[in-house]
Amino acid sequence: MTGFGNGALGRVVRSGVGRRRVQTLVIAVATMMAVASAVVAGSLMVATNAPFDHAFARQHGAHLVAQLDPKRADEAQLASTRHLEGVTASAGPFPSTTINPIGQGGGHLPALTLVGRPGPGRDVDALDLKSGRWPRTSGEIVLSASFQGPDLVLGATLKSSDDSDARTLTVVGFALSASGSADVWATPAQVRSLATGESVLASQMLYRFDSAATKAQITADRKKLAAALPSGALVGTQSWLDTKRAADQGAAATIPFLFAFGVLGIVMSVIIVGSVISGAVGTSLRRIGILKAIGFTPREVVRAYVAQALIPAAAGIALGVVLGNLLAVPLLNDTESVYGTVSLSVAWWVDVVVPAGALLVVAVAALVPALRAGRLRTVEAIAVGRAPRTTRGQWAHRAAGRLPLPRPVTYGLASPFAHPVRAIAMVLAVTFGTVAATFAVGLTQSLNAVASAQDPENSADVTAISGAGGSGPGGGRVQQAPAAGSGRAQAPSGSNQRQPSADPEAVRAAIAKQSGTASYYGTASGDATVAGISGTVRATLYQGDSRAGAYEMIAGHWITGRGQVVVPTHFLERTGTRIGESVRVTFQKETVSLRIVGEAFDTSDDGMQVHADLASFSKAEPGVFHIEVEPGVSPAEYAGKLAAVVEPLGGAAFAESAPEGENMIVLLEAMAALLTLMLVSVAGLGVLNSVVLDTRERVHDLGVCKALGMSPRQTVSLVLASVAGIGVVGGLIGVPAGFALHDYVLPVMGEAAGTRLPPSVLDVYDGTQLVLLGLAGVLVALIGAMAPAGWAAKVRTATALRTE
Repeated sequence: MTGFGNGALGRVVRSGVGRRRVQTLVIAVATMMAVASAVVAGSLMVATNAPFDHAFARQHGAHLVAQLDPKRADEAQLASTRHLEGVTASAGPFPSTTINPIGQGGGHLPALTLVGRPGPGRDVDALDLKSGRWPRTSGEIVLSASFQGPDLVLGATLKSSDDSDARTLTVVGFALSASGSADVWATPAQVRSLATGESVLASQMLYRFDSAATKAQITADRKKLAAALPSGALVGTQSWLDTKRAADQGAAATIPFLFAFGVLGIVMSVIIVGSVISGAVGTSLRRIGILKAIGFTPREVVRAYVAQALIPAAAGIALGVVLGNLLAVPLLNDTESVYGTVSLSVAWWVDVVVPAGALLVVAVAALVPALRAGRLRTVEAIAVGRAPRTTRGQWAHRAAGRLPLPRPVTYGLASPFAHPVRAIAMVLAVTFGTVAATFAVGLTQSLNAVASAQDPENSADVTAISGAGGSGPGGGRVQQAPAAGSGRAQAPSGSNQRQPSADPEAVRAAIAKQSGTASYYGTASGDATVAGISGTVRATLYQGDSRAGAYEMIAGHWITGRGQVVVPTHFLERTGTRIGESVRVTFQKETVSLRIVGEAFDTSDDGMQVHADLASFSKAEPGVFHIEVEPGVSPAEYAGKLAAVVEPLGGAAFAESAPEGENMIVLLEAMAALLTLMLVSVAGLGVLNSVVLDTRERVHDLGVCKALGMSPRQTVSLVLASVAGIGVVGGLIGVPAGFALHDYVLPVMGEAAGTRLPPSVLDVYDGTQLVLLGLAGVLVALIGAMAPAGWAAKVRTATALRTE
């Protein structure tokens, strides 16, 4: 009896798989869903670490990028730092400066860090030249690959500034720096020649250390470097950990959400597989006894029932791997745009480890009930299979009979107690399905709240531009560069148009006089520096009642007057400050001390933004006005009338279009809906499997009931009532569990994205929704039982009475 393929054991396995089609389908779907979720989650877990780490290792990335004052430390002193304890490699000094280039159409690009290097490098920060070549002569530059686009291609020209004698710079290549060491590269001589006027010449040194894996080690390395140089020589530093963090945040927030669905899927697959095999053993006791009577050993019986689970599971796992790879592609594409490095795909070992682990889980889940089949004695199995016990659950029938309900309903309500293990499996299936639905509803609402909280300035009906404090639509707000290396920003698509140059007071007066104006406020945007932070941060200054453009607050309050500033979570973490403390901000060469009054939900520019009152800076003027029109007023008509007034002044006005959802948020919502549908479907199939087993076991009893006058409608009521209580219990447990899962996973997602979350994102459920979600558990159970209820209603009385 040891043969498996075409032998007796193989025929038994194939017969069991073919005979139990419902159970086979349930196992296949459950494992498919679990594997698909695990493949997607595993792929993104790899994607959030491997690309940056591989690119950083391949380029021998700098652990520390140091900006130094050449007036305080000469080249000899900088060269001596190469031999500091712990320094394993270094490069530089390279001349460095900041330029504010102008595009071919006259549009301003953001301030860019320009570094002079004789070549891409080799020992430290070996740049990956993605296209083109390295600069050879004056007037040639290499741009960070994050800026490459329709307006910036090989051969494109830029002006180094808006001065009349500005240099013309030709793009001859695009490169990528995993260290984020610069935005633009040129020859050292050209950088020195461009460092004139307001552009200060600095020196850049790149270091690799033997210990730089933690913030504490980087801090120690920085202190060591500062101590070796004259006081004030070290102007600023950039840690590779900050660069890695900015790169990893793109898809890191998706991991907790996918992990939660993956765990739900795995747990449900274990419950379903165990329930199916346990049911198969329970309904095949006589068959098991016959198999043993004709010579099957206990080990062969166990193998037969484990194999009956592994065959459909293997099919489901194969489909799950394919589905998981298909679902992972769009997320990996988005992650690739964040890193800007190598092409991303599902790691080969994910497609190996996940299926292998799933097979192991299925085998273990099936082994427990299969061992029970193997331990059954031959005579006992045949005897019990012919005359199953009918006394179990009688107390439940007596208790239900006292309820003021029709007898078929009370009979159905008491039925699950005849098979408590099977009933528990159904309760767990419905519970986890309800958990998934509750979690998905909350997640979708939270993601919608996140989308609506982004860029509140762009929610205005009409935007008017003067040009004094902004460079185009959105008040000079620009798109975040996708590459990990830069962390800088790209010019907006509209930046090649003529820049407005109207008097802000004249534009404000025109808005105030325009009929249909409900409210408005002005903004000025630009790069600023903050004491204690290397590089620049984005500053947005508000004039007037800016509550309509206020960000969602995590803590504290929005700016209400002069001297106040609101900052994101990452800013507080980076600077080590708290609400109530002050920071020194320099904007347009004016430095003021601002008191932090609020923590804003703002993830743009890697969470390094400051929002302050424009009155805090005496030289700042609003460049953009955000306008809300009165109810019933058409924004397009209003903008047309306003444009006719401000355009002769040198300004512009236009109606804002409805904001589009962010690709990542839309994608996450779609995946949540898909994964939830899969989980709920598996829960319904789990109920279907259990009800099919119950109905087949009680077909003779149903025949007796029909002979005594039970109608088909009453038969349906009996079967549906048998799962209604299970649905209620599953809903009562699943809704609070899904609520708790949402409250746990969302903050973890926010932490992965580098921010805390405001109440508007976390508190998204209301009482009505929770009640409806609880009823969803009952609905899942009823839908799962509908098919076998219909079959039970249609079966003929004589046929049912002849069935044993």
